[in-house]
Order: sequence, then structure tokens, then C-alpha cells
Amino acid sequence: MSALKENVDSPLKKKKPRWSDVWLRNTKPLKHVVFTMPLQSLSSKDPKSQALIPNFANIDRTLLLSDELLLDILSRLPRPQRNPNSLVCKRWLNLQGRLVRSLKILDWDFLESGRLFTRFPNLTHVDLLNGCFFSPRDSGILLTHRLVSMRMSSGFCPNCKFLQENMLPVEVVDKGLQALASGCPNLRRLMVINASEFGLLTVAEECLTLQELELHKCNDNVLRGIAACANLQILKLVANVDGLYTSIVTDIGLTILAQGCKRLVKLELNGCEGSFDGIKAIGQCCLMLEELTICDHKMDDGWLAGLSYCENLKTLKLLSCKRIDWSPGRDEYLGFCRALERLHLQKCQLRSKKSVGALFRVCETVREIVIQDCWGLDNDMFRRVKLLSLEGCSLLTTEGLEAVILSWHDLESLTVVSCENVKESDITPALATLFAILKELRWRPDAKSLLVSSLVGTGMGKRGGRFFKRT
Repeated sequence: MSALKENVDSPLKKKKPRWSDVWLRNTKPLKHVVFTMPLQSLSSKDPKSQALIPNFANIDRTLLLSDELLLDILSRLPRPQRNPNSLVCKRWLNLQGRLVRSLKILDWDFLESGRLFTRFPNLTHVDLLNGCFFSPRDSGILLTHRLVSMRMSSGFCPNCKFLQENMLPVEVVDKGLQALASGCPNLRRLMVINASEFGLLTVAEECLTLQELELHKCNDNVLRGIAACANLQILKLVANVDGLYTSIVTDIGLTILAQGCKRLVKLELNGCEGSFDGIKAIGQCCLMLEELTICDHKMDDGWLAGLSYCENLKTLKLLSCKRIDWSPGRDEYLGFCRALERLHLQKCQLRSKKSVGALFRVCETVREIVIQDCWGLDNDMFRRVKLLSLEGCSLLTTEGLEAVILSWHDLESLTVVSCENVKESDITPALATLFAILKELRWRPDAKSLLVSSLVGTGMGKRGGRFFKRT
């Protein structure tokens, strides 16, 4: 008996198994039940057994936002992040297209098919220059000019008629302009080449808000269509470009332009012909004209005198002009621009002292002169100004610069860059004193010059010869 009492685990004393022990030991059926219950509940057709919002984590919550609210959110994002947003879904793609205002067309079929207006319904700035050429898309050869660029095949032969042979026909360009006018009634800026007056007339009639136009390969007849653009403010005409294409704009076209576009504020004439009559018509009709740019002109002698009729002209720019005016006429007939403030000369031939002198007489009221990379500039071709910028004037010397600017009591700003004959060693005390009182001075006549206006006259920068003497 004592032995039975001491052995607690003997078979005689073994307890019966409990239900909890059986439940915990064999959990495989329980797992099967637990995992099959949710599947059965989801597959059940009874709407009462289904959840109110199934797969809530996979729902596109932006569907709860209206298009106007989502557009406002997307418009506030930085521009580099907008294009990737169009890859989210079709809705975001369409909304992103509504935010695009400016576009450069490379595929003309995209314009003619109407897909352009479906994809981008709110365009205001359209560039058609590159799209007006036949160019292979898979070509790695890129022909670039400062005015236009296009892709070429490997077998092209460059010549003066190369671009003309690869342009779209005028009829095709006009058809595209008609589609653009009907699809973009709020167009404000347009760039196109090889269009006719009929295509431009359609744009002028449909797009009443057109304010800026850049037209390449234009002539007198084409300008009849531009004259219908009553609200045009900025116009760039490119008639003839050496080596690319040839076209002619004469006094007839300039007169038609002046009588039609009376609200012009900025006008650029590139490769245009004409004379005194054309410039005079522009000055008399375009009373709001403030900036005139003339690039590589082919005008007859005596055109400079026409600038005096531009009474409100403030800025005159001459770019890449092989000549200014060989025979400007007598000084008493030149006149001058009363409101002119700025004169810019860049890459111009200034070898004729007579024509340059006439130019400065017409521009005698200017207060800012910028001369960059011009040929033939010497010591006698200046007037009194407040701002003077000289760059690439290799014939100008320090003596000539000093002789001119010492008499300019209103001079406030001076820039001298890449003028090889202007030497720091030739600076006199009088010129150094003038540098010290200037408000702004940029002095880099050559690569070695680093003159600071605050140090002029102190003798520093001369190898210490003034400060360190032998004893």
C-alpha cells in the first residue's frame, strides 16, 4: 500500500484526458476552419454577409475628388514632377494634358489628325517650325541653325536649297494652320514656316487673342494675312537666311504690315529688304513700337533716316549686319529718335565711319550702349552715355577709351571684356580716378586682367615695386 501511495504516475492512478488538452494538441483542423471561414464569407452571394467596403486598401481614393480639385492639386506641383504624374492612369493623363500651355510639334500628323487638341485642349503657345520639315525620326544627325533645327538622313547633300526641298508644301502647312485655328481658339503665340496668306488669315480670324507671331520664309504676299492680326504685339519676320532658304520682303510688305498691325510693341526684321519708305511707314503707323531689331538687313541706302519717325522707340538692336548704311545722307535730314534709350550692336561691321557716325546721330539720346563682337570700331565712334559695355573690340586702345569716357560726366557703368589692345599698364591716374567713382565696373580686357575698382590708384598689382623697396 505504501508503494502505491508513493508512485503517483502509476497506471492505476492515471487521469482521463480533458477536452482542452485534445483541442490544443491537434490544431490542424482548427487552422483549416479559421482560414476557410473568411473565404466562404467573401464568396457568399448573400449581400448581408459581405463587408461594406471590400478591398478598401486597393481603392483609388482620388476618384472621390472632382476634376477641378485634382487639377488644382496637380498644377501646384513642380514642373519636373508633372510629366511622371501622367503615367498614373488615363484620368491623370487627360488632366495633365489640360495643364500644358506650350508645345513644340515634331509630328505633323499629330496636328492634322486632331489628336493634338484631344490630348492638349488648352494650348496657348505652339511651335510648328520643326514639324514643317520632312525628317527621319530615327536619324542621329541633327542639323542646327540659330533659327531652326531638324534631323537629317546620312545621305543628304547640303546646299542652299536643301531646307526648301525638305519643307512641307504650302498647302499642307495651311491645312495644319486651319486645324490649329479651330482647335486652339485661345492661341497667343505661334511659330511657323512656309505658310501662305490664306493660312495666316484663318489664324487671324479664329484666334483673336494672338499676340506673338514668329514667321519664317515670308514675303510681301504672306504679310497680307498678318495684317489681319489686329491684336498682334510681338512680331518676328525671317525672310532670307543665307544657306537655308530665300524669300523677299520689300517696302510693300512693310507698309502692309504697318497699316494692319498698329499695336506692335516689338518688331524684328531678319534678312528683309526695304528702304526709307518702309521704316517710315512702320514709325508712322505703329505708334506703340518700343523695340526694333534689325538682323542681317538687305535695305537700300538712306534707311537710317526713317528711324526718326519712330517717336516712342526705346530700344534699337542691330545684329549681324554686314553694313549699317553706306549713304545715310546729310546730317540735317537724318533727324533723331527722341525717346531712344538703349542701343545694342552685335556682330556688326562698323568699318564705315560715315555710317556709324550717322547711326550715333540718330541715336544721340541713348543712355546705354552695348557693343559686342563688332568689327572696325575705333577711338572716334562714341557719344556720351550712362552705361557702356565693350566686348570683343580688338582695335580699341586704352588711349582712345580714355579720350572718350573722360568727357562723359554721366557715365555710371563700364564693362570692358576681351579688348586686347586695352592694357592695364596704360591706365593713367585720371582714368583710375574715374574708375573709382563708377557705380559698376567690370574690367576683363584680356584673360590675365582682374582689376578691382576699389584697388585702382593704390599701386597694388604691380609686383610690389611701390611697397617693397631695397634698403
